[in-house]
Amino acid sequence: MSHDASTATPQYVAIITDGNGRWAQSRGVSTADGHQAGADVVKARLRDAVRLGVKELTVYSFSTENWSRSAEEVTALMRMFHGRLLSETPELKAEGVRMRFIGRRDRVAKALLDQMDWAEAETAECTRITLFVAFDYGGRQEILDAAARYDGGGEDAFRALLYAPDMHDPDLVIRTSGEERLSNFLLWQSAYSELVFAPELWPDFDTAAFERSLGAFGQRARRFGGRA
Repeated sequence: MSHDASTATPQYVAIITDGNGRWAQSRGVSTADGHQAGADVVKARLRDAVRLGVKELTVYSFSTENWSRSAEEVTALMRMFHGRLLSETPELKAEGVRMRFIGRRDRVAKALLDQMDWAEAETAECTRITLFVAFDYGGRQEILDAAARYDGGGEDAFRALLYAPDMHDPDLVIRTSGEERLSNFLLWQSAYSELVFAPELWPDFDTAAFERSLGAFGQRARRFGGRA
């Protein structure tokens, strides 16, 4: 069950897009400007992912813990998501991107939830790449939500109760900004994922940095608990 380290290309990639706030602070601009710059980079790296043969890209955009940030920052983030969804969904659809949102749905404003549902419906037939957006997402919460409904049947039955049962386990999880932790991201799905910690703040994570991260995956031998 191992991969040839010389040829492996990750098809399923997840990214903890960390560092927008520090990027903004270092440039003397607002945190909201940092998040806008980060959102631009999500779109750019999504296009890279298509070119490089990635089939699913999951980005950690808003965690269950992010509600504890200032009301001003949370409001700016919600406004940004709303605007971006409205303006970019048709563009993503034209590029063959299927959008899916994973996370809680009980704390987000109805107008934004409706827009998320619309974006998913608009892009449902797209097949070039699936973009999973982890929004009001927490890995422990996802496991708890599934466990509350689980009545046995093994791993496959449990997986069917996760937020996106159709999501493949990521081959590779990348975290930017130099921090080296998962921060409650895809705890079930990343059990055997390769991890790459990139030094760049997310808005500085360019094509070359992305390709380096994918290249690092290609140098690893994945044994899934077995022997080479």
